[in-house]
Amino acid sequence: MDSEIKEEIPVHEEFILCCGVETQVLKCGPWTDLINNQSGTRPKLLIFIIPGNPGFSAMYVPFAKALYSATKRRFPVWIISHAGHALAPRGKKILKSSEDPNAEEIKDIYGVCGQVEHKLAFLRTQVPKEMKLVVIGHSIGSYFSLEILKHAPELPNPG
Repeated sequence: MDSEIKEEIPVHEEFILCCGVETQVLKCGPWTDLINNQSGTRPKLLIFIIPGNPGFSAMYVPFAKALYSATKRRFPVWIISHAGHALAPRGKKILKSSEDPNAEEIKDIYGVCGQVEHKLAFLRTQVPKEMKLVVIGHSIGSYFSLEILKHAPELPNPG
């Protein structure tokens, strides 16, 4: 029965151009645009998963669905790919991300530091500033999570 519930959970796949690189984002729950959704139904917290290598987001979908179910479907769960690790299928629309006006050019977006900057740029442009954030990382994603928290203490956490 538990697996039947998880199958009913909507997962939206998007490809966003973030820092000039196609980035796959899998979004669990009905909220696909947190920035422009000003309604009273916008959640107050986002669970954000950063995968380990090889950065394949789809591998984390069962975990994301379980988290979404465990939180009684109150909070979105998003999974972001590593920069350059997922290409949009032919014909799939690639959304353009608004650029962070404070962002500097990422010289080595495919390196470790560049991957951290890539995730920071995504969070700054796709997640409202007042939204609380739970960051979950696996393997190298854990390192990225710690670096994000170190470099962006302004990002709200549930504290």
